Amino acid sequence: MSDILSLKESVLVYLDRSGGLQKLAEDCKPLNETHQIEAVYRFCISVNPSDVIEVDAVLGDRVLCDPLGATALFQSVCFLAIKTLSLVEKIHTESQVNVILKLTHLPPFPEYTLDLCSFPRGQGPMRPVSMEGLAIAMTRVTKYTQGARFLCVNDECACSTGFHHIRVHAPGATESATVRNDFSCMMCSSPLKEDVKFRVLGDKQLVELIHVKALDALSAHQQSSVRYQSVTLFLRDELCNSMRIGRLYRVLGIPAHVQQWSGITWSVEANSVKPWDPEHPHEVSASFQQLLKATTGFRWRFSAVVTHCFGLDVAPPGLYNTLKLSLLLSLVQNRADAKDTFHNLDLLAVTADTLILDRLMTYSLSLARHGVRHQASGEMFASLSRDEHGAGTANIHAGSALLATGGICMLGDLGCYKKERLDAIQSVLESCTVSVFIPGKKYGEDADQQLSFPVHCSFWALTDSTDASRRSGRADCAILGTAEMGPVPVQLADAFGLVIQCRDVGGEQALLAQTIHTLQQAVQLGKPLYSSCWEFSSQDYQELVAHAQSLQVELSPRAEKIIHGYYMASRRVRTQSVNMSAASVKLLISLAEAHCKLCLRTQVLEEDAVIAVLLCENSVTLKHGASALVIPPDAVFPCDLGDVDGLQRRDETLDVLHQNILRFIYTYAPGAGAYITEE
Repeated sequence: MSDILSLKESVLVYLDRSGGLQKLAEDCKPLNETHQIEAVYRFCISVNPSDVIEVDAVLGDRVLCDPLGATALFQSVCFLAIKTLSLVEKIHTESQVNVILKLTHLPPFPEYTLDLCSFPRGQGPMRPVSMEGLAIAMTRVTKYTQGARFLCVNDECACSTGFHHIRVHAPGATESATVRNDFSCMMCSSPLKEDVKFRVLGDKQLVELIHVKALDALSAHQQSSVRYQSVTLFLRDELCNSMRIGRLYRVLGIPAHVQQWSGITWSVEANSVKPWDPEHPHEVSASFQQLLKATTGFRWRFSAVVTHCFGLDVAPPGLYNTLKLSLLLSLVQNRADAKDTFHNLDLLAVTADTLILDRLMTYSLSLARHGVRHQASGEMFASLSRDEHGAGTANIHAGSALLATGGICMLGDLGCYKKERLDAIQSVLESCTVSVFIPGKKYGEDADQQLSFPVHCSFWALTDSTDASRRSGRADCAILGTAEMGPVPVQLADAFGLVIQCRDVGGEQALLAQTIHTLQQAVQLGKPLYSSCWEFSSQDYQELVAHAQSLQVELSPRAEKIIHGYYMASRRVRTQSVNMSAASVKLLISLAEAHCKLCLRTQVLEEDAVIAVLLCENSVTLKHGASALVIPPDAVFPCDLGDVDGLQRRDETLDVLHQNILRFIYTYAPGAGAYITEE
């Protein structure tokens, strides 16, 4: 008894020092403003284990190793404080005080860390643990019983009135453990009957959390025989709706064995939830630093060499450079800013060789933090199932797009999809949200419900321009510049934003180069196939992309004027063929910012805006035909970059195109003469 009193004194000291008593008094004030009497009153108390250990090591050990026992100590002290200070007159017994200890953190020791890959689970004490993972499914918010009042059926018993028998939810307990009809009175052993009007309900939500490495099975990474299994989290009350499907979280919780019918499931009662962003090394390699130093003073060189040497495991240098640059720009642009606004760059490639482009996209996908390769037979957005933990409500499972949150979702060849799925893709690309319809009758609800989830990822897709069975009837037209896109309608291509046509420029020579490359790679496995003064590994590119993603960039005035001028001029010259919407401005800014990041700068310069305009103009031309701004089909890479002379010719060509863009703006943009001189 003396030990218990000593621990309660330590609890009181801690609450006094940490401001817990003051918060308890503030939480009691709203309870006095209503005349409604409830069975239990819920109080959340923030507990810092380090501060508790400084006050009393035994109490700190109780908090970390016996959370239910520690909760009982805090409950007793809080009840005494409420009665002594006359904070709430409606509270008559200690059982009416429902205390929830909110841990601020846990010690960074293996005993308090749960690896979601470790098995078996459930061995050892049920102490609080910390875990990190990906939310892959969640239910709708439902109700559970926080507490209930029971009265003895024997009128002569003292427990037939008052608040002597109070049942409160405990971590891991099911609804039947809190409310059922076979409880007995502690005084006379007579049956107890619930006083239903005093039942207190709370919110409950279930979330499935899985190890983040489970995404490797859905991406381009090398698959292994490791099996990943999710764990069920119970979120209650203020924690409901604190998690989103597809996001990473660090969760503090208490493991519990939950009995479900004839079996026992292992789950976790969440105590606190915080977004988690794993640390990724993103220092630029020495090779890229040397390249950056060597290309100083040349506006277009760094990104050109980076693109030229990219993906040499898949395609020989010089092929698909525009697509390679676009893939790199999409990789570095995937980010969320301080306002949680996601910046993405969707990409559609039109080609006659889908196999090589599929391999190139797959290789690029391995450089993304979160990369998901969607299978045509799988679920793209979301699916429903019935919750297996007793609630019977709808369980919403993430599809490929939601699992790729913050990264890339590779759709592959759009020719493999039916028209209904293509329409769904177009809708998601335009609205950046996915809607899930929940039939109420099927999942135990009175009415149907439709939920919307934000889609925060970039989509990569390709289409076969030679798919004659699905041609739209429009042939290639050299005058207008439009291109055949196979099964993809123009509306869907517009939704993607950036469209790249991978032209067969070299004809038979390009085919021969690709064939030789594939054969040499099969024979000389792991050996460099091309001699060059610049050699970069996949790890170098992964670090470059990670570093570029972390850069915060801003538009310079000159770059902003070019983007604004090109947009205004295009609106004037394309009024009859295509409506240049605000999405075009977003695409231009995204391309310019991404090129700036790829060049490892923090300010978007005029040359970044020029690259953005060339890519955007080529994309619009492929969909709607050429405009007064006449540029070559492969404007960003107009010549071979195999030597220094090729880089010099590209620089000179881009300088000429830069002047053409300025003339186009000066001629057609309203008011352009105020900021662009005729010279």
